[in-house]
Order: sequence, then structure tokens, then C-alpha cells
Amino acid sequence: MSERGAARHRARERALEILYEADIKARPVAEILNSLALAPDPYCRDLVLSADQHRIETHELITRYSQDWPLERIAVVDRLILTLAMGEIRMIDSPPRAVVLDEAVELAKTFSTEGSGSFVNGLLVAMTE
Repeated sequence: MSERGAARHRARERALEILYEADIKARPVAEILNSLALAPDPYCRDLVLSADQHRIETHELITRYSQDWPLERIAVVDRLILTLAMGEIRMIDSPPRAVVLDEAVELAKTFSTEGSGSFVNGLLVAMTE
């Protein structure tokens, strides 16, 4: 992985942490970002803000494509990874879709359940076609 790729991977991990904190505390993402003792790098901040900006649209897509899995039944981390990935895809200078999907699957494998990688991959593919 290139140095830039590694930096973006770390930014995605940090963005997921920030989104998780906002979700668990039921606080606005901007409030969490502004309360951090150490500001995240610009790419991480852009990821978080884009994910938040496109959250409602992403949740509608998740609901449409996750057959037999209502949004509230999807694991929090999986839902946040999906939201993060869809936000990144919608960024102006987004990496190629395949990179975003691969990174989302890796986050799911690292931070969620054994089957989450396949679940996240399947939903993202359906949501982005």
C-alpha cells in the first residue's frame, strides 16, 4: 500500500470512530468533530462530513437493498461503514469506486462480525450500480 493509501486507510478508520461516537452518544457529527482535543486530518474530516451530509439518502438505499433486514436490525458498525463508504463515493475527488468498496469491506472485517465483509460488499455493490 502506498503512503497515501495508508494515510487514507487510517483516515477511514478514524472517521468510523467519529461516526460511531456521534451515533452512540446521539449527538451531531459536527459537535463531535468540534469537541475533539486533536482535530482529525482533512481527509478524515471530509469523510465524516460527507457521510453525515448523505446519511438520509444512504439509509434509504440501505432500506431498499437490504432485503429482510430493516435498518434498525443492521449492526451499528455495518450501517456506519455503509454510510461512510457512500459518503466517500459522493465526494468530489473520490477514489475509484472499487477502492472505496474494498476499504469498506476491510473495515467491516476488522471492526465488525465475521460475515460483515460479505454483507457490506453485497449491499454496496447493489447500492452503487
